[in-house]
Amino acid sequence: MTDKDRERIAVFRYGIISPLVVGSYIELSKDTFYKNASARITKDHDGNSYSISPSTIERWYSKYMKLGLEGLIPKKRVDKGRLRKLSDDAILKIEEIKAKFPRIQTTVIYETLIKDGIINKKDISLSSINRFVNMLDIKNNYKVKKDMKRYEKEHINELWCGDSSVGPYIKVNGKKIKTYMIALIDDASRLIVGIKLFENDNFVNLMSVIKSAISKYGKPKYFNFDNGKSYKNEQMNLLVARIGSVVRYCEPYSPESKSKIERWFRTLKDHWMRVIDWNNWKSLEEAQISLLEYVNKYNNTVHSSLGKTPSERFFLESEYIKRLTDREIKEYFYLEKECKVSIDNIINLEKRQFEVPYIYSKQLIKIRYSYDFTEVFVVRNDGTLEEIKLVDKIANSKIKREKIKYSEE
Repeated sequence: MTDKDRERIAVFRYGIISPLVVGSYIELSKDTFYKNASARITKDHDGNSYSISPSTIERWYSKYMKLGLEGLIPKKRVDKGRLRKLSDDAILKIEEIKAKFPRIQTTVIYETLIKDGIINKKDISLSSINRFVNMLDIKNNYKVKKDMKRYEKEHINELWCGDSSVGPYIKVNGKKIKTYMIALIDDASRLIVGIKLFENDNFVNLMSVIKSAISKYGKPKYFNFDNGKSYKNEQMNLLVARIGSVVRYCEPYSPESKSKIERWFRTLKDHWMRVIDWNNWKSLEEAQISLLEYVNKYNNTVHSSLGKTPSERFFLESEYIKRLTDREIKEYFYLEKECKVSIDNIINLEKRQFEVPYIYSKQLIKIRYSYDFTEVFVVRNDGTLEEIKLVDKIANSKIKREKIKYSEE
């Protein structure tokens, strides 16, 4: 099992206990939550179905509260057993049978798989097949149409909704560039907690907006995004697990799920983009200053549905501002990537070359780095960080290499 696999397992476990962490569970007690969570049909981090005992979920929660996300990462050891899961052949056979005989009983499928030698009765139970078949039925036959109603969270920092929109075109050095606005809005107060202009709409830029917003206003219980690749990826899952939040994604073709941020973007375009001469800006920074001036005005103008300004509404409930320490903000917002070290101790990271200690030569190592590449580290086996720098070929050419001396016998 690689470090990346362990990390994915930790994020999956956090997803199970996240309602307890953010305090959004509806059960009357934690014990009831453990039982209900255990009874649900659950997929593991690879999408395979299996059950989890209440005691296991309780143990995960206890470890997370003591150690954070690190407490959910499996230890490096040689496992005596293995996770019981359906093989690809078994999944394909079940899907083939269900497609041909939609109403076939699960017991018949189970017996067929055993008879054909695809599964072993000792390894795979009837209940495991039954859970997978139930999920397959729901996926193929039932799509529940939700009753959509207007909503508003009761308290600040319960929900932040994020989205991006095309910004103004700016002429820099005679060349016109396209910009993107990435913004976060607090649902209860309508406060724009974070916004910035970029030349690209990607996760790294979204991450910088989230970092700035959390530094100023504390962390939210939930984030709400659409299903774009800038929002739905492993780095996002890792980030929310570190800070102790939950990310939810809008259902496809359901723009009403993020209606507040979309309406705000329309307001922004009507009152800012369409009444300003874009040619007055000579750089992205100048346009950013103008954008922030408008946002500050918006945040401090009475909102018709609130009867007060978004800023006033937000700070009426300062007790809901859960701040992270400077150290936590710094460490939680590192990106992670596995890189292969070349024979001459070089790794390629986002089109940049970094030099690592020779002991990692030809190994696959985990790199943790800031999104602006000002800090880049190798993650040692014990979890500590070792800083590395960009390759300096000129400096390397002046270093006197030590010759390896062999002992004489």
